[in-house]
Amino acid sequence: MLPDFFSEKTKQWFASAIGEPTPVQAQGWHAIARGGDVLISAPTGTGKTLTAFLYFLDALSREKIPPEGMRILYLSPLKALGNDIRENLRRPLEGLGLEQKVQAAVRTGTPPPQNAPGRPSIPRRFSSPRRNPCIFC
Repeated sequence: MLPDFFSEKTKQWFASAIGEPTPVQAQGWHAIARGGDVLISAPTGTGKTLTAFLYFLDALSREKIPPEGMRILYLSPLKALGNDIRENLRRPLEGLGLEQKVQAAVRTGTPPPQNAPGRPSIPRRFSSPRRNPCIFC
């Protein structure tokens, strides 16, 4: 069961989509809710990605009109993980009804296309100011 500081909507989504939180999640959410810096180091499959984002997604889901600009920045040490993390965000964004309010995007240190022939261009919507909050992975 999720801690009481989560909304009923988030608790219901989590129970139906995930089930019970892992120990990493339970400990991590309490640390995040206290507002300090949090570093979570745990094995693959323990729910670190959802731990890092669910508290903030829950807060965004309660806002009627989210403020403009970026609200969450998640730095991954490995470029290959960015797309995996973005994909792992899809379920909670859809489950909490945030897919229209929040944009999850991957931005790497790759040079702009004009400086790197043969590299795909970054869609303008990922590199320009936006109205909806954005989560960069």
